[in-house]
Amino acid sequence: MVWQILDSARKTALIVGILFIVASATSITSFFFFDSIYSQDYLTVVSANESQVLIGALLMLTSVASIVGIPIALFSALKKCNENLALGYVGARIFEGFFFAVNIIILLSLLSLSQEFVTSAAPNVDYFQTTGNLLLADFEWNSILLDIPFAMSAIILNYLLYKSKLVPRWMSGWGFIGGAVWLPGALIGMFSLVDVTFLAAPIGLQEMALAVWLIVRGFNVSVLRSYSSKTD
Repeated sequence: MVWQILDSARKTALIVGILFIVASATSITSFFFFDSIYSQDYLTVVSANESQVLIGALLMLTSVASIVGIPIALFSALKKCNENLALGYVGARIFEGFFFAVNIIILLSLLSLSQEFVTSAAPNVDYFQTTGNLLLADFEWNSILLDIPFAMSAIILNYLLYKSKLVPRWMSGWGFIGGAVWLPGALIGMFSLVDVTFLAAPIGLQEMALAVWLIVRGFNVSVLRSYSSKTD
């Protein structure tokens, strides 16, 4: 019974570690494929870069699947510490994934708008420009808003990891502080007061360190054994 729990937990840790890396890698890499939307003449440039934009959308879709998959895979382990907070973590990451999904729709809408503008015989420039500017504004707002559930999810996850001791406490403590630092940064970003992107560095680095730890070392074996003894 114990070895089955340990084996299952090792596989879960491996999957979660990989998902963390995939989520970060695809979300960051996707930007380089759809950066044409920030061009001054994006109404023509986006259409000319259709393949790149579609690849960017696919990368973002992969990121959404990874973001949502992480809490689902972790739920069985986290609920042993606090089921309500574990559900809160699932909800926060699904909410984050929702904003990512909306950005994918906006990105594809910009592509369709650009294609229609290019193929139109006598396009109404003001109409296309206004519509495009609104879509870009929506894209920017979604990119800001998704940081809020992300920061909240980081705080919840690392609190649970700290309490459960499933990973070293210095690791979960680092993540908790990183999430707590980034949450006000995300809120400040909503008001465009100052550029506080650098505040995301601690939690970004911690997620990658946590991912590597889970892949290489997995969860704390002694904690898992204590869980199994309680269920026997």
